[in-house]
Order: sequence, then C-alpha cells, then structure tokens
Amino acid sequence: MEQRNAGNPIRCKAAVSKAPGQPLEMEEVEVAPPRAHEVRLKIICTSLCHTDITFWRMKDFPGMFPSVLGHEAVGVVESVGDHVQEVAVGDTVVPVFLAQCGECPDCLSPRSNICSALPYRPGGMPRDGTTRFSLAATGEPVHGFLCVSSFAEYTVVDVAHVVKLPAGPELALPPEKACLLSCGVATGVGAAWKVAAVESGSTVAVFGLGAVGLAVAQGSRMRGAKRIIGIDLNPGKFEIGTPTGKKLGVTDFVNPNDIGDKNVSEVIKEMTGGAGADYCFECIGLVSVMAEAFKSSRTGWGKTVVLGVDGSAAPVSVPSFDLMRGRSVVGSLFGGIKPKDDIPVLAHKCLDKELELDDFVTHQMGFHEINRAFDLLTQGKCLRCIIWMDGACSEENGCS
Repeated sequence: MEQRNAGNPIRCKAAVSKAPGQPLEMEEVEVAPPRAHEVRLKIICTSLCHTDITFWRMKDFPGMFPSVLGHEAVGVVESVGDHVQEVAVGDTVVPVFLAQCGECPDCLSPRSNICSALPYRPGGMPRDGTTRFSLAATGEPVHGFLCVSSFAEYTVVDVAHVVKLPAGPELALPPEKACLLSCGVATGVGAAWKVAAVESGSTVAVFGLGAVGLAVAQGSRMRGAKRIIGIDLNPGKFEIGTPTGKKLGVTDFVNPNDIGDKNVSEVIKEMTGGAGADYCFECIGLVSVMAEAFKSSRTGWGKTVVLGVDGSAAPVSVPSFDLMRGRSVVGSLFGGIKPKDDIPVLAHKCLDKELELDDFVTHQMGFHEINRAFDLLTQGKCLRCIIWMDGACSEENGCS
C-alpha cells in the first residue's frame, strides 16, 4: 500500500454515537492525517465489546458525544507520522486501548502493564488530547474512544497503541481471530496466566460467561486447572453443544436463578468440599458480584481477580478479617498483558492451535448492520460479533 494520503485528510464512513443508548448513525467523517508518533489505519474488521456498550449508555462524563466508539479491531497501516519506526505502510496490526511506550518505569517493569508516560485521555489522542475526527458536512469535532475508535473505515492511533502481527504466509492469523486479541480474549487469557498465575490442579470460579469469562476459562484450562466453575444467569450459556461451556474449558455450571435462597458463594463452597475456589474471576462489572466472588474464594490463599468494568465506580467492600486470613483481591486491566510483548505470543498460540478462537465468534456481519450487533450483545445473544468493513462480509467468511 502506497502512502498516497500522507499529510492529507481522508473522508470515509463512520458509525457515530450521538446520544446515550441511541442507535449509531452512519456519517461521512473526515479523518485527519497522522501527527508525530501516530499511524492512520484502514480497518479490516472490528468487533463489539461490553465496554463499548457501557460507554455508549453513559449519560455523563466520561461518556462523550458525538463519538466514534470501538476498540477491538485489526487493520492495515495506511500512513505514518514522523518518528514512527516500528511499523510501516502495509503492515497488519491490532490497535489496543492500553499503551506500551517501552520506556517509562511501568513499561520497563514486569510488575505493571499500565504505561505511565501515556495516560488515558477521554475523547482524544494520548499525547495532546485532541481528536482526529470531524463530521465532513459541518466540520464539527467528533470524539475518539479509548485511543482506538474502530467503528470507522479509517482511524488514527498512537504508535504506542499499535501491535504489529507476525508476518509471512505461514504466520498469517485470520483477521476475525486477530481482532479478538486486541481486547476481550487477551484480557481473559492474560488474567489467568499473568495476574492469577493459575496453578495446575486448582479450582477456578468464573463469574460471567461472556467472551472475557470464557477466555479466562480457556486460559485456566491451558494452565492445567482441574475444575472450572462458570456462573451466569443466561441459560443459553449452559447448553452443551453451543459455542460456550465445556468446549472452552468450563466443567461445572451455576445459574444463580436456580439455587433457591442460597448465595452463589455457598454453592461454590459446597461444590468444593467447604473450601472455596482457589481462584475467582469477576467478569461482569458489578460490585455486588465482586464481593460474592471474594466470598467464594478459599481461606488461606484464595485470590479474586476483578476484570469487569463497573460504570458507577462504586467501592467494593470486603471483610478485613478475611484479608488477614490469606484471601486477596487484585484488579486487572487488559489481563495484565503488555500488548507489544504478549499479543504476538498469543497470536502464535492461536496458529499452533493451543489457543482456540473459533467458538468466540458467534456472528459476523457488514458495517451497515452495526446496530444489529449492539442489539445482539445487549440481549445476551452473542459472544463476539465481527463487523467487516469495505464489503468484506460474505457467506464464505460466515456472515449472517
């Protein structure tokens, strides 16, 4: 791909969110050229994550309108700004919401994956806080989202938020699978591997069997967990033969609606001989569930990992006495992974069939159907919906 448009804006289609909870509107937008340390990407496909839904519904800050949402995607570098060396025009990359500058104390330490040099700036680029989108008809600025904004045919991303995928015919990961590594699946697998460091033979409880929760289950299975208990209100998640459940590592199921007056923590302890789970993962984003996950963990060494995003930012309450007796709670952003270091490793695990992604993709459709994808996810009828740009959706790649 030639860098024909470097220094020039591009006009393209974008699905713009204009009001909380309202359908996205397909608009022509102008995408500015990349500035220093930035790359402009042509999006191949994107997918919808619950975090998009959370921000789409927000009536107050950090919800911002109008905006271009989306942060799970794969694309091709169309042009680059000054001082960009690690990727070039034509490279296939995944954009990620979490930066890795490679130079700050956090990026240089194995103890953190949260870049301190480029903190998150709501609605804008990480280095200057400005947006690269505007409505073509009026010039009105359109906010970005999580430093990615993939619900557009083209987007501009800081190079610290871009991960180059392995190159070569034998290393080419299908776009719909590479897309999942930019957020949900990487978050779940990373939480099991890096944050919890699940041990072989252990018992794991996963609260919420969406894409992140099922990725936790698969990551825990890869680590050798003996028993993986999935907790979810959706009966469809429990059906054997569906693209969930045992195929992705879950060995037991608990539906909170089917346990009478008992709490989930009581049921988990009964299932584990009174001990509780060695590792609990909260993948929903409700503080009440976070507290229940903690209660489900084992005294002595039980570890609860919080992955869900609570939109209200409410505090979590846990008894101090239980903390003194060896239980712990830890938060996890992006599953503790360092994007540029770990996503290529996950890509190789996919190519080696060690990490299976096929069952996560339950729907595929064209860009013009994006509001249908929102409906499916909010109704709990899909795990991940791949949204193809540029007419790439067809019966051959499984579009519905």
